[in-house]
Amino acid sequence: MGSAPRIAPVVPSAQFISEFSSDVVLGLSHPGQKELPSKYLYDELGSALFDAICVLPEYGLSRAGMRMLEAYSGEIVSRVPGPVVVAELGSGSGQQTRWVLEALARRQRVNYYPIDISGSALFRCQQELGHMEMVSIVGFERAYLDGLQEVVARRREGERLFVLFLGSTIGNFDRPAGDQFLREVRSTLDEGDALLLTTDLEKPVPTLILAYDDPAGVTAAFNKNLLARINRELDGDFDLGQFEHVVRWDQPERRIEMHLRSKVWQRVTIRKAGFRFYLREGETIWTESSHKYDVRAVVRMGERSGYRCAGQWFDHQWPLAQNLFFAV
Repeated sequence: MGSAPRIAPVVPSAQFISEFSSDVVLGLSHPGQKELPSKYLYDELGSALFDAICVLPEYGLSRAGMRMLEAYSGEIVSRVPGPVVVAELGSGSGQQTRWVLEALARRQRVNYYPIDISGSALFRCQQELGHMEMVSIVGFERAYLDGLQEVVARRREGERLFVLFLGSTIGNFDRPAGDQFLREVRSTLDEGDALLLTTDLEKPVPTLILAYDDPAGVTAAFNKNLLARINRELDGDFDLGQFEHVVRWDQPERRIEMHLRSKVWQRVTIRKAGFRFYLREGETIWTESSHKYDVRAVVRMGERSGYRCAGQWFDHQWPLAQNLFFAV
């Protein structure tokens, strides 16, 4: 059996609150478009709401990822020479990861390091994967690159690092920032280390809009929970009833945007940050982007960032790509 899962020491609460507060003030102080970082969508409630989104009929991305990894993990893993240690950036509950770990565990004992800023997500990951044969888990409640540095420090001589970045989370970065992030990941890797990157592909705009603005309102609740989190953790006074969930398609950037639009002119105070700001009627707070790709652009993105593409696998029910890169 796998060893009992463990969680690395949690970032001190005061430090997190300070960082959260600084990021919120910075984003809401923008003179033009106000913003909030999408990573703060995923507190305990937000993570649970996202899990609910993943089973909605309108949101096919997660099911496509599951189908592909179930079908292709054996082939993907066969192209990654061993022995390997596995690090996953933004593991969430780890459901998709099971197929990769099972494929690897057929040839070796696996050390798996999930990395996520959400402690509740790591807890669910432990529950999902903690009793797999031949798999040992050590989780890190860290930002992606900080957690990856922790994993690199634990690798033994002769081991390759196999990094998983699933769920098309790369799409949450603006395109230049996505390139920069992949370069930063590359800087921690040795030549020959592997990266499995999921990218959501372009598809009809009405399909995308419905996926991010479902009729049941689950995604709207997920989006508004970010304001509720600020109220809970930073002593804010957002009135959630005075905001509506808005989804837009930006054609030039080929991305979905999620916003929260103020229904009225209002003043908001965030007491722990010592911050007060105003919103006009109709003004929005931009909370998340989800960029979409074509398959050739994904290969070029990898090449610009220090990788070569060793294989691509596709789902045609919900156009999605699993891309295997090696550090060069």
